[in-house]
Amino acid sequence: MARTQGSHSDITGPRIRAAALGLFARHGFAAVSMRQIAGAVGVQAGALYNYTPDKQTLLYELMRGHLNDLLAARAAEMPGADPMARLENFTRFHIRFHIERPDEVFIAYMELRNLEPANFTEIERLRRAYEDELETILRDGVKSGVFAVSDPRIVTYAVIAMLNGVNTWYRAGGRLSLEEVEALYWDMVRKSVSA
Repeated sequence: MARTQGSHSDITGPRIRAAALGLFARHGFAAVSMRQIAGAVGVQAGALYNYTPDKQTLLYELMRGHLNDLLAARAAEMPGADPMARLENFTRFHIRFHIERPDEVFIAYMELRNLEPANFTEIERLRRAYEDELETILRDGVKSGVFAVSDPRIVTYAVIAMLNGVNTWYRAGGRLSLEEVEALYWDMVRKSVSA
């Protein structure tokens, strides 16, 4: 199939991903058709298949891209050795990173059910790598006596769920600055795990 006149792969590919991201976040993966994505981009539906084999692959690539970006950004952090400092760094990092990506966060958590088994396994592996860091911080804090956590895996899930909640209510220019939100959430996380 010939490429649509005026189409450029380095422009159209990212536009397709951005349109799919917005539509999936707004309407849900199952409710969005390839035709709708094409319409949002301004190309014929058949042209999408020059960029992705199917809608499932598009969802998987959006999730994988988000998680790879998350893991790369997290690897660039220098949190130190102290469990309390590492936990504060993780808390603040999570809020800052995710507040700029509300659609990606929504899709990463709400659309897992729509992944085919092999894709689910890979996305789960990437998510687990991120969650494992927090669980390790909590376990190290328990060993050093600064945290009182009976089940670090469950507390990991609870902390991440709490931090993800910021995306549902925070708005720039609102009553609290992002720095104030980080400080409040850090205080809640610290108190919830401290010995």
